[in-house]
Amino acid sequence: MTPDNFPVVPTPSAPARSRSERMTGAQAVVRSLEELGVTDVFGLPGGAILPVYDPLMDSKKLRHILVRHEQGAGHAAEGYASSTGKVGVCIATSGPGATNLVTAIADAYMDSVPMLAITGQVFSTLMGTDAFQEADIIGITMPITKHSILCKTAEEIPAALAAAYHIASTGRPGPVLVDITKDAQQAEFDFTWNPKIDLPGYRPITKANSKQIQAAAELIAEAKRPVFYVGGGVVRARAAEELKQLVEATGAPVVTTLMARGVFPDSHEQNLGMPGMHGTVPAVLALQEADLLIALGTRFDDRVTGKAELFAPDAKVIHADIDPAEISKIRTADVPIVGDVRDVISDLTNSVTALRREDAMQDTTEWWVRLNELRAEYPLGFTPPTDGLLSPQHVISRIGELTGPEGIYAAGVGQHQMWAAQFIKYERPNAWLNSGGAGTMGYSVPAAMGAKVGEPDRVVWSIDGDGCFQMTNQELATCVINDIPIKVAIINNSSLGMVKQWQTLFYDKRYSNTELNTGHGSARVPDFVKLGEAYGCLAIRVEKEDEIDAAITLALETNDRPVVIDFVVSAESMVWPMVPQGVSNSEVQYAREHSPEWLEED
Repeated sequence: MTPDNFPVVPTPSAPARSRSERMTGAQAVVRSLEELGVTDVFGLPGGAILPVYDPLMDSKKLRHILVRHEQGAGHAAEGYASSTGKVGVCIATSGPGATNLVTAIADAYMDSVPMLAITGQVFSTLMGTDAFQEADIIGITMPITKHSILCKTAEEIPAALAAAYHIASTGRPGPVLVDITKDAQQAEFDFTWNPKIDLPGYRPITKANSKQIQAAAELIAEAKRPVFYVGGGVVRARAAEELKQLVEATGAPVVTTLMARGVFPDSHEQNLGMPGMHGTVPAVLALQEADLLIALGTRFDDRVTGKAELFAPDAKVIHADIDPAEISKIRTADVPIVGDVRDVISDLTNSVTALRREDAMQDTTEWWVRLNELRAEYPLGFTPPTDGLLSPQHVISRIGELTGPEGIYAAGVGQHQMWAAQFIKYERPNAWLNSGGAGTMGYSVPAAMGAKVGEPDRVVWSIDGDGCFQMTNQELATCVINDIPIKVAIINNSSLGMVKQWQTLFYDKRYSNTELNTGHGSARVPDFVKLGEAYGCLAIRVEKEDEIDAAITLALETNDRPVVIDFVVSAESMVWPMVPQGVSNSEVQYAREHSPEWLEED
């Protein structure tokens, strides 16, 4: 990511000023956020951050969304950032308030989400004494942030927040935490907004080496079976249009990881779909059979590679990433390229176009014959359930079809997440939000809430499971009170579906602690319709196929409050295709009935 991809300090709308003004550290927090161009903040007050909440009440530029749990604040900041490209901001108090943010911070770190977390800390004189609500949040979050900053004096606050915002939004985006002691918030000082970002050692490389670009272009020209392996870094770099130009210049196929869904249109003839454990068969086997992987903004995650030493055994690798630590971490790159992937792609397009003019590109006709055969033989589909309950894949497909590509879809984690990635057609970046690296249950509802705050004119769906929904559904109260009309589709199979799928396949159907009792029958615990109504939402239950479209349409027409739809789906439905953990991707299985060998094994 280049610095000009996101607003940095000072922002154009708030030019640097040297005139000083007497104020408290708490007032400086609010003023600094305003100067940084922040408009929306998610948080929950407590004793150690209380000084900040007083001037926050007077701000004309900051909208504060009072969440019901700090984890919700963190995920909302993530959803806001992932849908808008801006830095998401969340605030919490010390101790448990701060530790409740940890899951969301870890989630943002894994998925490279630009986030600024501000926490209150006990008085500096009490630090280290096990004071009330004291926690070493700097130490706790050090492994899961790009940087963590402790402010013990008021004078440090403006520069700390400016630096944090800059770090979060440049290079490889990620979360930064600023912890501010209560005495620093209460002390007065002469505030000036003229922050100087002086960060020794933090110099993200944005411009790639031209020799590496040329070497990569030559490998692309020589390849007979090339594949673009595109990751979430291309989304974060806002490089969708540049990617399309490069892909069309080469004529090579594209696979988009779980984090990159939408960065290359699903409708494009060169898109083979999503690779990985639950990827399409053409995408998975294209990587396996390729002679060249053009890996852009991706990190060779185990969910994509399967057993890494057996992944794409005949392929050379071009690996481009803003983070040098990712290059050759899992798979050695033949051509390593460190730089902003948007600039890398543009440079590659120029070099490849020049080689094409020289008629230096290999013919890939045979490769496309093979890929089109795979498409014809293994189309993405599903088997309708036999128990009379709804097909979850059909429900999710209809949500996508009736809403369209301009909507935003935030999924929880599990089977419904994979079905939403598979069966909704994504045509643009930032339409698909999910917890990819951390796999955080409870992400969906608050992330959808944050996305709706950031993109109020778009339809925003939370596609959630009955397990995930019960972890953060309290944020529906936040949505109702703050006029944030998200739509929630609960894909209710009355179980922890993905865990149960593994128990079915690998644990001899021993369903240890995966039944949730939320589905059909009179003993629903809880009853999601009654729960939704208690929160002030429009709540609907759908149990018959002919009710699906009407319910979705009603949800799309209802914009004065959130909507909760309890789709009671079959528990027998499974996510296919599937690559079992610890084997080669060549063993991808299209459906259970096609895969007796490994299903009989542990």
